[in-house]
Amino acid sequence: MALRDIQFFSEDIDFTIKEKQKVRQWIGATIRAEGFRRVGELSFVLCSDAYLLEINRQYLDHDTFTDIVTFDSSEDEGVIAGDIFISVERTIENARKFNVSERDELHRVIIHGILHLCGYGDKGRQEKALMTQKEDHYLSRREF
Repeated sequence: MALRDIQFFSEDIDFTIKEKQKVRQWIGATIRAEGFRRVGELSFVLCSDAYLLEINRQYLDHDTFTDIVTFDSSEDEGVIAGDIFISVERTIENARKFNVSERDELHRVIIHGILHLCGYGDKGRQEKALMTQKEDHYLSRREF
């Protein structure tokens, strides 16, 4: 699995992911555990609430703040590729709301986007429950 294909960018904010290589390895292990054989181009764009709101309006016709928007660009079976936009402001606010560390909330949102690319949804009650169960499972498997 080419972990170098997992990239992190910041857009309109000054934010850097800590321990990028360990995060890449954790993402890669999650993707493999979900039965995918490799990563195509996978971009995480860390941004502000305003930036992500505009993405949400422009591409999804949603006029709401959110912590994440995931676009799947996978073309080949067994290959994960896409763009994942994450509002750092929203993850910080949610960390306070749920009384967890900012790092843990950011990692939960990162793995949430990966799980969407693996085919998991979060629209109905059962889908949300499974998504949360998967998030908890993969968060517990971090080795950093």
